[in-house]
Amino acid sequence: MKSKLFTGFLFLQFFCACNNEGNGTTSENDVDAARNFIQSALEGDYNKAQTYIIADTTNIQYLDAFERNFKNRMSPEDKKGYRKASINIHKVREVDDSTTIVNYSNSYMKKNDSLKVSRLNNQWLIDLKYSFASKDSFP
Repeated sequence: MKSKLFTGFLFLQFFCACNNEGNGTTSENDVDAARNFIQSALEGDYNKAQTYIIADTTNIQYLDAFERNFKNRMSPEDKKGYRKASINIHKVREVDDSTTIVNYSNSYMKKNDSLKVSRLNNQWLIDLKYSFASKDSFP
């Protein structure tokens, strides 16, 4: 009986690991997390983008606002421009072993912006609050 339970548990772990790899919602490192989030947002895939953020109320509200803007206010030409844009990483600043600031732009808008990437529970996630707060309040 223990052998069947153990085998079932191993299968479940393998299935979950394969499933996570297939959906592209895990990031290998801080820069990969930033790139994955930015790419999802540029493509207008906010369900996928949400998997890359710290899931607190404020971050979810910011992402919801981005999605509403993308869907309801952005012109079809702008949407196309963002979807075709490439990501330009300009600077990566490691604040500590679990926090990184990534300065980037995209080839369509060409406006520099920053994302805070934090490692929580061995997963790199975006904290959108950094992008909207006074830069004096963060490292």
